Amino acid sequence: MPDLAQLPTKTWPERVLHAVLFEVGGVLLVTPIAAWLLGASVAHVGVLAVILASCAMLWNAIFNYGFEKLERRQGWQRTAKIRTLHALLFEGGFIMLAVPLTMWWLQLSLWQALALDIGFFLFFLPYTYLYNWAYDTLRLQYFRRLRPA
Repeated sequence: MPDLAQLPTKTWPERVLHAVLFEVGGVLLVTPIAAWLLGASVAHVGVLAVILASCAMLWNAIFNYGFEKLERRQGWQRTAKIRTLHALLFEGGFIMLAVPLTMWWLQLSLWQALALDIGFFLFFLPYTYLYNWAYDTLRLQYFRRLRPA
């Protein structure tokens, strides 16, 4: 795959689009599953999912801005190793924010909320990897059409 560092830097509107698409897809996939596992209403879990997704969008924009800056400075290419590092750091950082919110909203103990958020982490880790791979692939195709070789 060609070096993604050769593509234009993402604009803030593109970063917002990237984050919104990521979170909408995640909420649509995880809410019914989590509601079923918790024996809770889809609406109650859905509200938490939207709260967490809103926080995650902000984290996504900030984290990806910093990660991409580091990536360009280090000359990294988006190999499987770098994508895995990206997904682990993103989800690991987000779990620290999500646990207290989950505890409060669902009235869970620390351990229950941590277990639930680890479940979310295990879902979102491959989702993050696959989503960013697909986004990067589509973005590369888009810019290739704008600037044919």
